Amino acid sequence: MRAIAVSEYGATPAPTHLPRPEPGPGEILVKMIAAGLNPVDWKIADGMLKDAVEARFPLILGQDGAGVVEAVGPGVTRMGRGEQVYGLFRDVERGIGSYAEYVPVREDGPVARMPAGMIYTQAAAVPTACGTAMAMVDEAELDGGQTVLVVGATGGVGQALVQLAALTGAKVIATARDDMAGTIRRLGADETVDHSAGDLNDQVLRVHDDGIDAILDVASDTQGTERLAQLLRPGGTYVSTTWSVNPDVMEAQGHRGVNHVGAPSAELLDRLSDLIDAGELRVTVEREVPLEAAGDALADNRAGGARGKTVIRI
Repeated sequence: MRAIAVSEYGATPAPTHLPRPEPGPGEILVKMIAAGLNPVDWKIADGMLKDAVEARFPLILGQDGAGVVEAVGPGVTRMGRGEQVYGLFRDVERGIGSYAEYVPVREDGPVARMPAGMIYTQAAAVPTACGTAMAMVDEAELDGGQTVLVVGATGGVGQALVQLAALTGAKVIATARDDMAGTIRRLGADETVDHSAGDLNDQVLRVHDDGIDAILDVASDTQGTERLAQLLRPGGTYVSTTWSVNPDVMEAQGHRGVNHVGAPSAELLDRLSDLIDAGELRVTVEREVPLEAAGDALADNRAGGARGKTVIRI
């Protein structure tokens, strides 16, 4: 089968041919139609997990994907051959990833039936980005009386954050350059601030001089986080995916700081599917590329500036 893999950490992702895997006990084999690209994909290729997990090489890259159940292993009861599924397929210890024609995954893992009427390229863009966003909104405990700032709103996670935060009834301020402001407002943001047009704190405080209640941040480093945290009212919450929050410092300042840890599950995917089916969560696919161009797409993603999701057609 065709796949995109690295031969060692730090190697350039490259097309390769590998034997087709077979599903083991409790596993389904998915014929992958599309794979979603995430920054964690190139970070893993660089060696992000080398001190935590013993990887098997060649290591197929990719985490998110969508496809059709091709075969089932012994003991499988939840899913059957021919079903359309999507989810997270990475298993570094086995050298498994979603940038491949066939991927085995446990049926009780983070995989679920695709939302009704959704095409594969859209479904492949959902799991990590939208799952992260939903978990962050849960962690922030937002409600309709609050004002929240979404930092990094134009990427895949950020666009989902804007929509999911708005669904809680909270007032949403989102960071976006002028050329993306209209798009972000259509997704549910009440206001946008342009991080390239001056200090974010000053822009927010011009309209909200008494501060805000929560910050959902997928972009800032530690210094940026310390600065933005000054916007929080007493008892405010700061949730970061970049692990830039010091919870002890936040607590001493009268705030709650959370460094997000992903915990994907079928249940979380089912919640997302319900929102997508109801038309309450939209996914923007910025770019589609063939499998053989995945290496170039990863390099582009590393360079930054995403305005939606890149999806790889298998």
